Order: sequence, then C-alpha cells, then structure tokens
Amino acid sequence: MPFLPMRRCVTVGAGTVEHRADELISYWHRHDLHEVEYAVSGLAEIRTPTTHYLMPPSYAAWVPAGVEHSPLLRNVTTIAVFFDPAVFDFPYSRAAVIPVPPVLREMMRYATRWPIGRGEDDAEADTFFKALAAVVRGQLAHEAPLSLPTTDDPVVRDVMAYTTDHLAEVTAARVCRAVGISERVLRRRFAAVLGQSWREYLRQVRLIRAMALLSTPTTSVGEIATEVGFGSASALARAFRAWTGESPSAYRDRWLTTAALDDPSHLTST
Repeated sequence: MPFLPMRRCVTVGAGTVEHRADELISYWHRHDLHEVEYAVSGLAEIRTPTTHYLMPPSYAAWVPAGVEHSPLLRNVTTIAVFFDPAVFDFPYSRAAVIPVPPVLREMMRYATRWPIGRGEDDAEADTFFKALAAVVRGQLAHEAPLSLPTTDDPVVRDVMAYTTDHLAEVTAARVCRAVGISERVLRRRFAAVLGQSWREYLRQVRLIRAMALLSTPTTSVGEIATEVGFGSASALARAFRAWTGESPSAYRDRWLTTAALDDPSHLTST
C-alpha cells in the first residue's frame, strides 16, 4: 500500500487539510504522518483492515502514521490535522475514535490557517501545534466505543451486511434465512470469527446508528428508536444511557449546541 504524500516541504512538522465531500470518497492509503480528523458536520467513517470506525459530529478519528486505512466520506465536512512522528510523540499506535471537546474543536479550526501543504514552517505554527498535540494526547485516554469489527469471512460478512441493512426488523431467524445458515451456525461462527455474539453486534450497530440519527434535529427520538429497531423511545433511552452515560435527548442537545458553533461555510474543498 503506497504512502500518500501530504507535504511539499519536509521541515513542516504539522498542518491541516480542510475537506468537504459531497460525493463518496473511499480509497485505501497510508500516511507517513499521524492524523486526527474531525467531522465538523455529517457522519464520517474510516476503515482499517480490522475495524470500521464511525465519527459523528463532536468526534474525531485518530490514525497513526503507517496505518492502512480508507475513509468513507459523503455529505460531510472534515478538518484533518497531521503530525510528523519524528517531531510529535503519541502513545497510541492503533486507530481510535476520540471525543472532541470545545477546546480541541476550536484549536483544530484555528489550525486551518496552516495547511500541511504549505511551503515552509514558522515558530508560531510550531508552538501552536505542540499545544494542539498535547490536547490530542489527553483525549486519546478517552477513546469512544464507536467502532465495528470487519472480517473477510464470507458468511459472517453477509450476516453483518444483512443486519446493518435491516435494523428495524432483523431477527436471528430472518438473518439466518437470508444468508442460508442455521441459528446454531450463526452463534458459533459469529463468536469464533469476531469474538462477540451476533446479538452484541446488533445492539452495537443499533446504538451507533441511533447516535448518527440524533444529529438530525427533525427526527424524534421515538422515530429513531423505531428506525434502528429498539421499538420505543424508552428502550432506546435505557440502552443509550448505559452505553454513553447520557440520554438520547441530552446527547442531541449537546450536539446541536456544538453544531451551532461549527459554521462549515468557512471550509473549502481540497
């Protein structure tokens, strides 16, 4: 897998890329730089060979230098900050999703004045990116559970695809009929390949989908619960609170407050 060059000048130790993706962008590549990418608006996704990461608004993806990955970007605006590993030391050697508190959000927005492709570095940029890197290091200790496993096993892959496409009404019996396996095979093969049960996977997908839909202010919590298969707003609220520590309504209110501060009109496509 080739490296995707980001710098025109090797003395540039850190910088940003602003991006607006209207059409689907998805391609496998690596960087020789560490990357943290923040979804200003929309739901961005990133795949590695072993994991599928989702980054709704207020979350960012951490991708260390050298890690093979593929973005899945459509109708989304992102800011990516890149760090030279020879200059910036980070504790995480694997990809992760981290929460973006207001201080990190504002620092990443401010950092857009220094693109990674600029011709030379300067002292102000050096000082600023050192401070930004320190905030990112702190957030890496608070990794968010916004990822799903991936696999090359054809049966489990088909089960996962059917499950995610039919969240509102999927059952073990229905997915087994669709894929052509027994429920006994489903239980054993899913656990053997992914290390978790199918029902655990289903609950995880439903919660992540619900989190993404909560960024749509016109859809009620009850409608979201039905769409992702929880059946009622109270059932979704119980599961969502156990997973995140807050209610769906509280999460939505917090996200809307953040979204009001994030005006993506200043971003340009690259």
